[in-house]
Amino acid sequence: MRRRTGRLLPATAAVFALGAALLIPQARASAEPARAPAPAPALAPASALAADPVADHCQSQCDDILPPGQNGNATLADILLHQVFGTRPAHSSDQLGRYDALVAGQSGLTDAKLNDFFNDASFGVPADQVESVTTPRPDVTITRDKRTGVPHIKGTTRYGTEFGAGYAAGQDRLWMMDLFRHIGRGELTSFAGGALANQGLEQQFWPSAPYTEAEYEAQIERIRTTEGERGELAMADAQAYVDGINAYRQQSKDGRYFPGEYVLTGKIDSITNVGEIQPFKITDLISIASVVGGQFGGGGGGEVQAALSLLAAQQKYGVVEGTRVWESFRQRDDPEAVLTIHDGTAFPYARRPAQPRGTALPDAGSVQAEQLVYDRTGSAGTGTRAPVRAPARLKPAQGIFDNGVIPQGSLSAKRGMSNALLVSGEHTASGNPVAVFGPQTGYFAPQLMMLQELQGPGISARGVSFAGVGMYVQMGRGQDYAWSATSSGQDITDTYAVELCEPDGSAPTKASAHYLFRSVCTPMEKLERLNSWKPSVADSTAAGSYRLQVRRTEYGMVTHRATIGGKPVAYTSLRTTYRHEADSIIGFQMLNDPSYTKDAASFQRAASNIDYAFNWFYADSRTAAYFNSGMNPVRAAGVDAALPVRAEQAYEWQSYDPVHNTAAYTPFAEHPQSAGQDYYISWNNRQAREYDTAGFGFGAVHRGDLLDGRVKRLVAQGGVTRASLTRAMAEAAVTDLRGEQVLPELLRVVRSAPVTDPALNTAVQQLETWRAAGAQRKETAPGSHTYGHSAAVRIMDAWWPRLVEAQFRPALGDGLYQALTASLPIDESPASSHGPTGAHSGSAFQYGWWGYVDKDLRQVLGDPVQAPTATTYCGGGGGLSTCRDTLLTTLKAAVAAPANTVYPGDENCSAGNQWCTDAIIHRALGGITHPTVNWQNRPTYQQVVEFPSHR
Repeated sequence: MRRRTGRLLPATAAVFALGAALLIPQARASAEPARAPAPAPALAPASALAADPVADHCQSQCDDILPPGQNGNATLADILLHQVFGTRPAHSSDQLGRYDALVAGQSGLTDAKLNDFFNDASFGVPADQVESVTTPRPDVTITRDKRTGVPHIKGTTRYGTEFGAGYAAGQDRLWMMDLFRHIGRGELTSFAGGALANQGLEQQFWPSAPYTEAEYEAQIERIRTTEGERGELAMADAQAYVDGINAYRQQSKDGRYFPGEYVLTGKIDSITNVGEIQPFKITDLISIASVVGGQFGGGGGGEVQAALSLLAAQQKYGVVEGTRVWESFRQRDDPEAVLTIHDGTAFPYARRPAQPRGTALPDAGSVQAEQLVYDRTGSAGTGTRAPVRAPARLKPAQGIFDNGVIPQGSLSAKRGMSNALLVSGEHTASGNPVAVFGPQTGYFAPQLMMLQELQGPGISARGVSFAGVGMYVQMGRGQDYAWSATSSGQDITDTYAVELCEPDGSAPTKASAHYLFRSVCTPMEKLERLNSWKPSVADSTAAGSYRLQVRRTEYGMVTHRATIGGKPVAYTSLRTTYRHEADSIIGFQMLNDPSYTKDAASFQRAASNIDYAFNWFYADSRTAAYFNSGMNPVRAAGVDAALPVRAEQAYEWQSYDPVHNTAAYTPFAEHPQSAGQDYYISWNNRQAREYDTAGFGFGAVHRGDLLDGRVKRLVAQGGVTRASLTRAMAEAAVTDLRGEQVLPELLRVVRSAPVTDPALNTAVQQLETWRAAGAQRKETAPGSHTYGHSAAVRIMDAWWPRLVEAQFRPALGDGLYQALTASLPIDESPASSHGPTGAHSGSAFQYGWWGYVDKDLRQVLGDPVQAPTATTYCGGGGGLSTCRDTLLTTLKAAVAAPANTVYPGDENCSAGNQWCTDAIIHRALGGITHPTVNWQNRPTYQQVVEFPSHR
């Protein structure tokens, strides 16, 4: 086993009156306000960068991009000027235009033109491109380039390097880091205001990682004492990083160039400067890591909802047939699913047992979600507003956080993230591997990640890190290699059914606060957060308060109550990474260490030290490689990981220790991994054969198919270049998955007989023309804000939800259909703002019923189908003719649906505006907003790399 948008002020003179109070203390405020140095950091000569050059084997063939821009801090003056005049701080939005331009520029893309759309990701900064060099300590310099303002941090000592990383993080993301440490601690409303979205955020994240301060500290100590020299070094690095953040925090406060959100939320007085930005602690890194890891690196869970859909199937069809029907929708190991490792290698994990043991299905109708919020007062749960009387100088920014510091739904628990395309050297023009990859983490302003280059003793890398945990580059490039990740989502979270009891021996109820742990009636721990808030200039939500309460057991946090065979139980959620939120720091340390990561094999070993569930990809001049990380528990024989299990010792993870939440984990060799495969793709699809999925939606059609088909064709042609692989990604990024992968079968059914209705025939022809043109959602010309084949796109958007419901609901029945759609939404097109990632979020087509529709239609058509559905659903099993009638009826309704109902509009878009409905809008975490840009289904941070040489 392995080791464990603002209002205009009627009179803008008030803004200019801020000059003496807000602008004078910061030289160059309009150009670089958040980086105007306080007296403490000295300026170093630009020639300092030329010393001790670092080996860079990429030879100008590494590129990256991270919109909207590097600078994520804005002073109060910056925010007010932006609200009134639309100006933005330097480098806050200068990468967005290039990122957006790839939509139109992809067709003519060449290697020589890549820097029109990406940054040069070479190490260092040419002397003529230096914008500033700051020395916050004598042993580190922070050099920023003119084009992007990215910090290139170079230290002569390890401490200085990490101090510089923290200092640069403070310069670029101070306010955002403060938000996220409070989200993780469940204290966002008390910090930033009681907007409903803020209430929702802390209620979303804190229950899955509720810790006391002592427990935060214990995680730090555990890394320091159990991970050897690397653990000690990691915690020393983390402390230096925190020291750097705090140095900038204090200097910016004293120099009055701190982020203006602190004034607008009532933390600091804009005139007297009275107030404080609370110091950062090393335990804050654990809090931030719990949010980042939970959002992007989790996997599994949801077993209670899975049990409810299984029960619904069994109630309709009987136990045996109902289970067969349910399994056909669950698609744990669909042979038609696109795979990252496509050479046939199997990595068995979380397999469905032939004879399940310990499965704990609830009694029908008995499941209740555990109460989280208690003792509400004032605006808690209502969002009632009571605007304060804001000073005239602050009026332009009043209410900027009325909808929350992070808009509701922005950090959905169910998101699809990231893609990767890699081609091995035997199929490229140069003979070296080529990679185009990056994380798809949503669109925020500022971005959740920040770019940086780190050069110091034992560290040599450039790339991105999540702000607040940026001691090391988490995805990026080293001296002669690059790496990236996609969320993998394999099952590292299980649900247990704990039997409830009463300590006096009386009969328990579903409300009981004791449970049986290894036959002993044991009290549940009660963890609480008491939060209160009052209105501020930024957030007008009226005063209010509530208490958050979580019950913790030795099997994790209580999520539901139910009965099983009439006996009361609590369902709990237990993930392997609980109490280990920051353990992955060791793997990232290794990836940044050029003396450790030297080739594909050492990369895989480094990645194996990352405990969250990710797919890791690697490329150097010789090899492309892959490794799937995660603390995969070894389950007891016969346990079905897809469903709840009884909380008995016989069904626990092997070698489970509840005190430290450790267990036996699957060894290195059992994790999906590969080196030298002809190509790799990942778009949060399945990893390999027999590596069973942790959720629904991994079947015959997946958005990974948009990449797989294109890369496979490139490989067959040979001579792949950075530009051609980028084109493949960019084309997939504007393609409608339904139009490319499912519409052909829909049209075959519809065209199986003449379409005699002229209006319907016209619609079918429009769909056929759109499909033949590539089924893209793309402007007719840059800036037209009108899609080509817009009528067909509208028809598809209106038709899909209608056809899915008509195809499946009559046969499944209301109860089962609703239970299955609760496990897997039917649609996630960019226009489906009801989807799990919300509107204007970029990421699309991860979750939907495309695979179900495709299999069912192929069965109707008599095509070969591997792992078919349990029955034919379209037309109620009446064959091709009745299925065709169903499709035509729903198509007719879709054609009749006006654009203003298909695209109902929101606060950003007028009803009927198709382009705007799809478009990406960066969700402001502070006082600066950004232009609306074209929809792309594409990584937020992205690298294009090809190394021609190696150490």
